[in-house]
Amino acid sequence: MNITVAGDLRHLVPIFLGNRAKELEALRAALTLANFELLRQLGSRMKGVGIPYGFPRISDLGEHLVTGAEAQDRAALESTITQYAGYLAGLQISYVD
Repeated sequence: MNITVAGDLRHLVPIFLGNRAKELEALRAALTLANFELLRQLGSRMKGVGIPYGFPRISDLGEHLVTGAEAQDRAALESTITQYAGYLAGLQISYVD
């Protein structure tokens, strides 16, 4: 997926994406442990950080995680985490000044 990000975020995006990779691992671990509260918290964080950095899909996926965690719907959570992994793996970033 091709994402265009504001040039003034150029130095922050690699850190941001590194944090998202760590977050993905935390999501997988929380799902393995059926820790729905942690899944809800991580999803809520994703909702808040995606749009400001120019990644609205991360916010959308965060919303799905919150909903899935509140319902304790393991299948929906697993699907969302898989989508998130695919999204992160397929990102191609360009910057506009």
